[in-house]
Amino acid sequence: MKKVVKKGLVEMGFDMGGGLINWFPGHMAAASRAIRDRLKLADLVVEVRDSRVPLSSANEDLQRLLSGKRRVIALNKKDLANPNIMHKWMHYFESRQQDCLSINAHSQSSVRKLLDLVELKLMEVISREPTLLVMVVGVPNVGKSALINSIRRISSSSFPVQDKIKRAKVGPLPGVTQDIAGYKIAHQPSIYVLDTPGVLVPSIPNIETGLKLALAGCVKDSVVGEERIARFLLAILNSRETPRHWKHLSGSKTELPATDTEGNCEYSLKSLLPKRKKPPNSCDVHYIEGLVTDVQHALCAAFLEFTGHIEDGNDMEILIEKQLEALKIALKIPHMASEARTMVSKKLLTLFRTGKLGPFILDDVPEICRPTW
Repeated sequence: MKKVVKKGLVEMGFDMGGGLINWFPGHMAAASRAIRDRLKLADLVVEVRDSRVPLSSANEDLQRLLSGKRRVIALNKKDLANPNIMHKWMHYFESRQQDCLSINAHSQSSVRKLLDLVELKLMEVISREPTLLVMVVGVPNVGKSALINSIRRISSSSFPVQDKIKRAKVGPLPGVTQDIAGYKIAHQPSIYVLDTPGVLVPSIPNIETGLKLALAGCVKDSVVGEERIARFLLAILNSRETPRHWKHLSGSKTELPATDTEGNCEYSLKSLLPKRKKPPNSCDVHYIEGLVTDVQHALCAAFLEFTGHIEDGNDMEILIEKQLEALKIALKIPHMASEARTMVSKKLLTLFRTGKLGPFILDDVPEICRPTW
């Protein structure tokens, strides 16, 4: 399947037109220098990655520096990653003698497990150092600030905090945190956590890696283009034959209620994004469930009607075109709308990024570390 996707990328022009994906604004250059300087002082580094892209979401420029530090790799957003594959990634990092833990930064029990591992790694220096520095690093939008906020909520109930705690900024778009901020989370010893801006490498040499980062939301959509990202997503789904597994949903669509208790059945997909979600009522739930079923059915129907060969890039492109047209109807977007394709792409990406299409891991576990059974 990996060969199919790579071949499709070349033949469908993903390596042309838009070209390489690079996003390195001025604040990232300054932040990269600041992070390197502060890494020398850090007693431990928590490298946050996205569970859906365990390798692609690693900042390669920092790996050499991090290899000589006490480090814990936190694979965040585990609720969006395929649990049937996650254990293979744990085996991979274990084989490389790297401490790794899959977490959900919004779950206190999950974050507590991470803190237990951090404490274990710091045990030998806690006894002799009055002040310790833990640094949190990672590429944009992997959940660093959300993790910081969870750590501080936990620490505030366990340690006396003298100063008013300021929350780290959290948002649905990459690049929210643009400076380095320190937070005291414990006394005796004093432990400080540094939240750093998300930083990418100046140039992403691999197109597939760049597109995976864009699909996971680590690169601004405007840099790549929503349609290009959506087409890449469809190429992955089709190469894995994911739409075929949605066939059983074709007859399970539930009718939406006419109205809810408040007489309002309007719901925006933007409400699914972090910090924008309102408590859903029964109508909201039915709306999203119905929309997801319509999308899955549209992709499945186009896939099952497809008579070409998935491994052929030109045929794959034809299939994706049919699926994008089918999604216009499923998402109730006017055919003549000038921005119809962009609207389709945005809605499809929102459903994927919020896990409504199911849990996925986009990276492949390296061959040498796969179990032999």
